[in-house]
Amino acid sequence: MSQDRYAILCGLGAVALWSTVATAFKVALAWMSPLELMWLAALVSWLLMSAIVIMQGNVLTALRSGWKTAAWAGLMNPVAYYLLLFAAYDRLPGQEAMALNYTWALAMALLAVPILGQRLTRTDIVAGLVAYSGVWVIATRGAVFNVAFEDPLGVAFALGSTLVWALYWLLNAKDKRQPLIGQWQNFSVGLPVLSALLLLGPGIEWHGWPAAGAGVYVGLFEMGVAFILWQVAVQNVSRTAKVSNLIFLSPPISLLLLYIVIGEPLLPSTLVGLVLILLGLALQQLSGYGQRHKKE
Repeated sequence: MSQDRYAILCGLGAVALWSTVATAFKVALAWMSPLELMWLAALVSWLLMSAIVIMQGNVLTALRSGWKTAAWAGLMNPVAYYLLLFAAYDRLPGQEAMALNYTWALAMALLAVPILGQRLTRTDIVAGLVAYSGVWVIATRGAVFNVAFEDPLGVAFALGSTLVWALYWLLNAKDKRQPLIGQWQNFSVGLPVLSALLLLGPGIEWHGWPAAGAGVYVGLFEMGVAFILWQVAVQNVSRTAKVSNLIFLSPPISLLLLYIVIGEPLLPSTLVGLVLILLGLALQQLSGYGQRHKKE
């Protein structure tokens, strides 16, 4: 098997797992609060990453350095990002939270201007306008001339999660830690914070095996296996675009699973908004490809 084919298969595996998490979020949140789900998922993911770090013989490397970065990065991911994301899924239909979450790449392009001193191209501006018009359609559920959102707080949580996620990656642009070690250190910082929040707040409560299974699934696959598969894909592919474009397969699969498993009917406003968001993302990718092509 060629290296590119292997990378693409890993990328498809990651996308397939990410396509299931919107459904898993809704299933788990039917029993648990966002904070309870976050704590359980983070614990499972941390245990998985710990086992891999140990098997790879990277324990001393992981313990020796990188903790100054982890001290703030761990508060952003997993703590702030996933708490906002799960709060959005708790308040909004899964399809809306999922679609709004896809704007993080556009948020990153906009935030790169003040943070990294990058310039926006005309295509970037058009892409942003197209994508965020999709956000408006979803937030108003098709009543685009009505500024009274159906759930403004849920929309704020969803868009807030995209800002935190974009900021996290921009601020980590010069992070020299190995990806898996960095992620393990971040979760090592975030997990005690989540534990303290849980104990000071609602406390730990048993909600039954189905709830526990959903939480374990989220931690194992959304935060764990999918991350590892995507990391392998990006590191082994000859050109990043070959795997980055695979992410466009996830939204339609997510919508289908939400309909089949949860019974969530597809809102026309979600479909229109999602098409606009994906069109904006496609325009942004074309802009990035054009800039790289000119440099070459």
